[in-house]
Amino acid sequence: MSEQIVVRQNRDFQTEILAPDPHRPDDPQLHPVEHIYHLTPYGMLLAGLATCTAIVLHTYARNHGVDLQEVELRLWYERVFADDCRDCEAIEEYREQIVEDITLRGHLTPQERQKLLLISRHCPVHKMLHQGIEVVSRLAEP
Repeated sequence: MSEQIVVRQNRDFQTEILAPDPHRPDDPQLHPVEHIYHLTPYGMLLAGLATCTAIVLHTYARNHGVDLQEVELRLWYERVFADDCRDCEAIEEYREQIVEDITLRGHLTPQERQKLLLISRHCPVHKMLHQGIEVVSRLAEP
């Protein structure tokens, strides 16, 4: 299973989300997302992570005088087989992984680019996913 999403955000926080059409899983083309319900649950997770990361980067850049014009994030969610189980016949466990490619546009020095990469990890959604979060589910009274 694999899911991909692209989020572009400019310095004015205008955001564009691109994702596959969930009704045409064999179509590799990414399309603009007009409504959140056009995303799969995995797409929603990726969009949340990407938009949070973009906001953190632009906020940092604005507050520190960094000439960041646009951020583009390409994210993939995948379930991958464990390295030691490439030829297993019965798979009981998968490793889940999100890959995030960050493109920074603007007049940036190599040091600013590296600093922004470090800052991207301060997104609260990134922290929750990386460190884990307990989810408590219960029935509420009507």
